[in-house]
Amino acid sequence: MSRYLFNSIFVAIIVVVLTVFISTISAFALSKFKFKGHKVLFKINTYALMFVPIAVSIPRYLILTRLGIFNTYFAHIIPMLAMPVGLFLVKQFMDQVPDELLEAAVMDGASNWQIYAKIMFPLTKSAIVTVAFLAFQQSWMSTEASNIFVDVEALRTLPFYLSTLSQQTGNIVAARGISAAGWLIMFLPNLFIFVFLQSRVMESMANSGIK
Repeated sequence: MSRYLFNSIFVAIIVVVLTVFISTISAFALSKFKFKGHKVLFKINTYALMFVPIAVSIPRYLILTRLGIFNTYFAHIIPMLAMPVGLFLVKQFMDQVPDELLEAAVMDGASNWQIYAKIMFPLTKSAIVTVAFLAFQQSWMSTEASNIFVDVEALRTLPFYLSTLSQQTGNIVAARGISAAGWLIMFLPNLFIFVFLQSRVMESMANSGIK
């Protein structure tokens, strides 16, 4: 069980860090740089909100197989990095940052990376915290990779192990109880993190216009 737990924690940390970076850097580009096709890219991201993960399991499987990362940690991580709701949420916040502030930074000699790191990132902390929470929740509770993209037992995660508990006992009543207890253990980190970050999460939802 310790191996499953280690895999879950390791994958969750990597997914949170990379998802926050990808969402914020992409939102910054779509919000403050008027390059050709930026509206089309944002529309594609918006349309992607309609698709649930199970709807794209087969394309994901084919892509991961062709990339040669089947049965690796990357099979857990890469499918989680595309988070349309995270990009949408952060972009809504960055749209509210005045362009005059960025122009002043440019006049002071700041580069795009400095503007991103020292201005945009701190001003969108609430949205970033929410994206980090959603990314953790998505990664921590996911069983998709362990069921479809990974055959090696040592690379599977804790949710997969807990999902098999009900199948390891012949007593149906006991199996349900064991399974419920296992999923409660999985749910507690989400609860504690949400309670700790509740004010930031609610602030980001209110300011982004998401109901």
